[in-house]
Amino acid sequence: MGTEEIKKELNAANWFSQLAYDQWVPIPVSGARPSARYKHAAAVADDEKLYVAGGSRTGRYLPDVQVFDFRGLVWSSLKLKSKVDAGKGKENGAPEVLPATSDHSMVKWGNKLLLLGGHSKANSDSMIVRFIDPETHACGVIETSGEAPVSRGGHSVTLVGSRLIIFGGEDRNRKLLNNVHALDLETMTWDVIATKQTPPAPRFEHTAAINGDRYLLIFGGCSHSIFFNDLHVLDLQTMEWSQPEVQGDLVTPRAGHSGVTIGENWYIVGGGDNKNGCPETLVLNMSKLAWSALASVKERDPLASEGLSVCSVLINGERYLVAFGGYNGKYNNEVFAMRLKPRDASRPKIFQSPAAAAAAASVTAAYALAKSEKLEFPNLNLNSNGTGKNSTGQDLAFEIDALKEEKKVLELSLTEVRSENSRLAEKIDEVNGSHAELSKELHSVQGQLVAERSRCFKLEAQIAELQKMLESLQSIENEVQLLRRQKSTLEQEIEHNAAQRQGSGGVWRWIAG
Repeated sequence: MGTEEIKKELNAANWFSQLAYDQWVPIPVSGARPSARYKHAAAVADDEKLYVAGGSRTGRYLPDVQVFDFRGLVWSSLKLKSKVDAGKGKENGAPEVLPATSDHSMVKWGNKLLLLGGHSKANSDSMIVRFIDPETHACGVIETSGEAPVSRGGHSVTLVGSRLIIFGGEDRNRKLLNNVHALDLETMTWDVIATKQTPPAPRFEHTAAINGDRYLLIFGGCSHSIFFNDLHVLDLQTMEWSQPEVQGDLVTPRAGHSGVTIGENWYIVGGGDNKNGCPETLVLNMSKLAWSALASVKERDPLASEGLSVCSVLINGERYLVAFGGYNGKYNNEVFAMRLKPRDASRPKIFQSPAAAAAAASVTAAYALAKSEKLEFPNLNLNSNGTGKNSTGQDLAFEIDALKEEKKVLELSLTEVRSENSRLAEKIDEVNGSHAELSKELHSVQGQLVAERSRCFKLEAQIAELQKMLESLQSIENEVQLLRRQKSTLEQEIEHNAAQRQGSGGVWRWIAG
């Protein structure tokens, strides 16, 4: 099912309340529209206004900032004033307030919009952080300290508390990245985050989200030859990467998609693989790790584009998804909206490896068991002058019996966990043994490969010598042919001379006789 048209006679003041749930609808716009584009940055601020900065069109970077008012359904251009940074307020003499940029990120922080990274003609070795003040229209560069990440585009920026987490991207030399940096927005200090376990493959044009202020999720993206549909999770407390199993609908590989989280649901829109766009709007329930398709459009629909943006806006207490821009055979500048049906929230799920989960269960069970063993029920005073003496004693007896049963259950759980830990330890030993054997086999193969290489070098040297000998034989053969021709010529001359002498002797004998 494709996007549905809104009738022009609808009241623009309350268009949002007339939309059906979970369906994309193009919003009618009054007046001029901004230039069609993709790979721009977008964010919602000022209560019901969409800010769009930069982007790319036909290989050209764009420097403008456009604002869409959800109430008036009208676009306007934001005229920026140059400032050095938000704190100092010094005038900047640079002629270009906001450089033309593409593949960057925008995040709302306080009353400012922060723009990070991206590709532009302005040369910089490290990532630049700029700001836009929607109220004063001031714009400038924010000074940062620490070890800043290299300049890049196609990265992800995720707000976690008062920190921004940056992952992946592509630098100016087209090198793909998979490192993690953090920017403390209180002190504007960069930090490099050292992670454990296997990180996602280097990539760009992916999406990222945060769940429970602890788990950073990375989905999709691409390298220079491969498109991904994998999901990776970084625990920001232990700094360990994991790749959990997901359930639900099959998700196709994609890059250039956009995502936004509302509660425990992560909405993914658009993307593609440079051949086909992704027409479905996906929802990942981050507590259950289950994918589902919320809506679908036609393959050439603007919502099945790469490089589009998706934000969420709260209007009259209801949440709406808003999509803009993108490229799918042509550049797009339409605004689409989806009225989200309210969904139930559930407890967040902890993303852990089996070993980590077993260890956590062991600690919990051991703590509960130790706590229950310390209870001294015989010392309880059951005598009371008031009424309800027997009932109180019975209640305590029931509680004691319940605790004993719980203790048994915990003991069984603890036994199971210890058994699981033992099984995992055996599996680890088995894997280590297999690894050792494979290492020996690898060394053996490497030795054989070195020997074969040496043999190849010797054979190549012998072949070169034989080629030289063949060249020499060809030269000798040519000389032999020449000598044969000279010999044949000489023999013919000898026969001719002999014939002439015989003829001359006969004449003289005839004269003498």
